[in-house]
Amino acid sequence: MKLSLEGKTAVVCGASQGLGLASARELALLGASCILLARNEQSLEKAVASLDTRLGQRHDYFVTDFSNPAGVQATIAAITDRGIVHILVNNTGGPSGGPILAAEGGAFLKAFEMHVVCNQLLAQAVIPGMKASGYGRIIQVISTSVKVPIRNLGVSNTIRAAVANWAKTLAGEVAPFGITVNNVLPGAMTTERLRSLFKATGESRGVPEEVIAEEWRQEIPMQRFGDPAEFGAAVAFLASPAAAYITGINLPVDGGKTPSL
Repeated sequence: MKLSLEGKTAVVCGASQGLGLASARELALLGASCILLARNEQSLEKAVASLDTRLGQRHDYFVTDFSNPAGVQATIAAITDRGIVHILVNNTGGPSGGPILAAEGGAFLKAFEMHVVCNQLLAQAVIPGMKASGYGRIIQVISTSVKVPIRNLGVSNTIRAAVANWAKTLAGEVAPFGITVNNVLPGAMTTERLRSLFKATGESRGVPEEVIAEEWRQEIPMQRFGDPAEFGAAVAFLASPAAAYITGINLPVDGGKTPSL
């Protein structure tokens, strides 16, 4: 199986922690040179230092804020000026939880810019180089909510679905150039995002967050939460040469929880 990413450059968004960092680590293990994007420079420095370099990779980072699409566009322009990006992992922190009826209109607009608009700007910047090199992988970190909406995540459910449909449309347009576009859907992974959801849900119901965590765990057929490294491995596989004929899919990494096909 051809898994090596030696000689390839990957841009990984939201990579200072959580699933973004887990994805970058797995890509680096396959030989990719990774460029990490996030807001916090101190966290980015630590993240880059944690990436594997045994295959001669050179990793780097750029500080950028996905609430500022113009800034993101300038950042990716600076990256593509330096060389071809073969792999793009779109990953941005999810909107705050809450029922959809309680959400203000501005919350939808902000989330749309951060997730859909920024993904579009990044893809537009890297695809010319992917076409020229004959190798391209664009991977979105979304949510299993694109298959089954998650309770109390009204804005997130809406925007994640928009990203999934954007990606499916793009997949068809760039497939003739050997560029694949796929979505990876994390279930309950042991990240700060999951802990914050437990806390917020517990507070809204007036119960300890441990109660919420146990309720979630019981709904997972594997009876455990996922390790971020397990998620990163799925991203790395889709980025590899072995996944060249897989495009336009939504891949749940959720321990079997999602009830739909």
